[in-house]
Amino acid sequence: MPAHRNYSKYLTLLFVLTFWSSTLAQTTPPPQKPQDDVVRVYTELVQTDVMVFDKQGKFVNGLTADKFELRIDGKPRAIEGFEQITAGSNEETQLAAARGATTLNLKRPVPLDRGRIVFFYIDDLHMDLAGIQAAKKVISSFIEKEMGQNDQAAIASASGQIGFLQQLTNDRMVLRTALDRLRVKNYPTRDHARPPMSEYEAELIERYDRDVLDVFITETMRLNPGITRDSAEQMVLARARAVQAYAAHLSENSLTPLEGLIKTARNLPGRKVVFLLSGGFLIRNQQRDITGRLRDVTNAAARSGVVIYSMDTRGLVASLNDASTESGFDPTGRLERAKHGELLATQDGMHALAVDTGGKAVFNTNDLRKGLAPALKETSTYYLIAWKPDAESQKQSRFRNVEVKVIGRPDLTVRVRKGYYDMDPAPAAVAKAAKQPAAPQSAPAKLRESLTAPYPDRSLPVLLSADYYDIVDKGPVLSTSIQMPGEFLVFGEQPDGKIQAIIDLSGVFLDEKGVVKTSFMERIVTTAPNLEATKNNRNDITFTYPAKLSPGLYQVRVAARDDKSGKIGSAHAWVEIPDLAKKKLTMSSLLLGERTQAMMTNVSSPGGVSPVALSASHRFGRESTLRFLLFVYNAALSPADQKPDVAVQVQVIRDDQPVVTTALRKVGTEGMLDLARLPYAAEIPLSELLPGRYMLQVTLIDRVSKQSTTRQTHFDVY
Repeated sequence: MPAHRNYSKYLTLLFVLTFWSSTLAQTTPPPQKPQDDVVRVYTELVQTDVMVFDKQGKFVNGLTADKFELRIDGKPRAIEGFEQITAGSNEETQLAAARGATTLNLKRPVPLDRGRIVFFYIDDLHMDLAGIQAAKKVISSFIEKEMGQNDQAAIASASGQIGFLQQLTNDRMVLRTALDRLRVKNYPTRDHARPPMSEYEAELIERYDRDVLDVFITETMRLNPGITRDSAEQMVLARARAVQAYAAHLSENSLTPLEGLIKTARNLPGRKVVFLLSGGFLIRNQQRDITGRLRDVTNAAARSGVVIYSMDTRGLVASLNDASTESGFDPTGRLERAKHGELLATQDGMHALAVDTGGKAVFNTNDLRKGLAPALKETSTYYLIAWKPDAESQKQSRFRNVEVKVIGRPDLTVRVRKGYYDMDPAPAAVAKAAKQPAAPQSAPAKLRESLTAPYPDRSLPVLLSADYYDIVDKGPVLSTSIQMPGEFLVFGEQPDGKIQAIIDLSGVFLDEKGVVKTSFMERIVTTAPNLEATKNNRNDITFTYPAKLSPGLYQVRVAARDDKSGKIGSAHAWVEIPDLAKKKLTMSSLLLGERTQAMMTNVSSPGGVSPVALSASHRFGRESTLRFLLFVYNAALSPADQKPDVAVQVQVIRDDQPVVTTALRKVGTEGMLDLARLPYAAEIPLSELLPGRYMLQVTLIDRVSKQSTTRQTHFDVY
């Protein structure tokens, strides 16, 4: 087949590479038993995940299907499918990996190791400044201490204040930037009338609590001389309805984005964990059906494989009244007695969301971090139980209650989702639109739709690498490399008789606010001599696009469509372009390439190193050698000889443990004319590494300015 098309030439590794021999400190991880974390899909079966714990809170391994009893709406149901699933985990004795899908057509693009998927949802509509600080503290602890090498996480808020950064990513820098955007939002539910009325008091009044209602009527009459008791009662009831209506509005605005977040996670692989951080909200509202909204959220969680852990950011509190709470107009103490259950009432909704999705509530603690690590650990292993639904349930939209227990073991605690809807009730507008045939979309429209989707589309595998480097007299360049595996391309005979595969490719570069800075759209054509030559095609299509952008944080999104099959795939990547004008030590992206056995030469011979093209996929065979290149910027010059003194250390990490570590080595400057852009290149033989996902981490230390900087990137070995 002809060579693939490139928008620009590949940047190649042209520098003499350093072989690591006696200075290389390498430890090979022990052989690991492959784990299959693919949630099995049972045709026409309903399934749920179940966790079983002993009295010490440890997961009970090795249970079989015959040990479980399943009931749906109180009636026994036969278990048709059963499996113990191990999700991505940071346990020391276990590989944090799932081997991806087992179908042949996903063999190459799927990462060999997969981590956990974790969402943090901040209910900032019900949170004060102290609550925001508590939320930031626990999320920061996850980013810095609990986030595994292959984990993905997202930070979202009810108010939407995080904006475009509210996305799933494995980039800690992006998560830190998102967390920095979190600010306190002040949405008090109290009105400005007197006597002051809290939301809980308004709820009690609407439920005709005689003590609370009488206290407010009496005080209203005292503050408004001459009005009748009936008039005062109507005033109090009207105020209570207004307070309740506004409170219901806030609660719905908190639960609706949460439900949307959970629904969008449906197509993500495996089990997902959502940490709901809130200052509490009331659910027994007479103005809106808040309990119904809670059920909608739990139903979405059941269908998306989401477990919710609720965290009360108010910490350990004895009362919800503080120094700013106006009181004192009730000398009888009836209000104080009536409000005794306020704290628990504000936790009821969070508790229900956790328990009904198989999670747990973390309440009454000033250190939420203590609940974070156990939640991540206990959700990493679970049992999957599947059963046949009733025939009539396929046509209904009824909520089904689920009960699971371990037979003869009352000492064990079983956590399971409380139920699900047979069918999602579709809004009238959606149902009406479904009856009308959709207008056919053009290829550009389909690509735009894929580019704006919250998560990448894997129907057509698209591999993406976004790399930053600085070029003399040109400044920063963001080079985007795209690769599409050849075996996924569909060839067909064109009107002119040529056998071709045609790919429509589109990409956008967005800043951290989601504003498009530049974009491209290309049509790529690859030709085969005949149809027989397209069988077992391993010739990948590659494409590069250089973008000239100013310093900042960017996300690159690309989408590709196979013209013959109509399949679409997309990919996202984050990259930061540093501001070199700040004169801080920094480096380019880690530019990865591969040297195969056929390319190996004696590097001790001058000119014996062949150039290596950059890899968009970051996937390398064990029989090859990984090459990487970086550039050092803003290294300080020594006063003694006006030369930089920069040391480099390289680590290869798997499952959060280093398997390759080098000693500090000085970056050579001999013969370098441009000391502002010091190159450093090296190579790593991959034959001793087991198949899986690794992280390449490079640390630079400027021994003149006493600065350091670190950069990481992932790569797969197969």
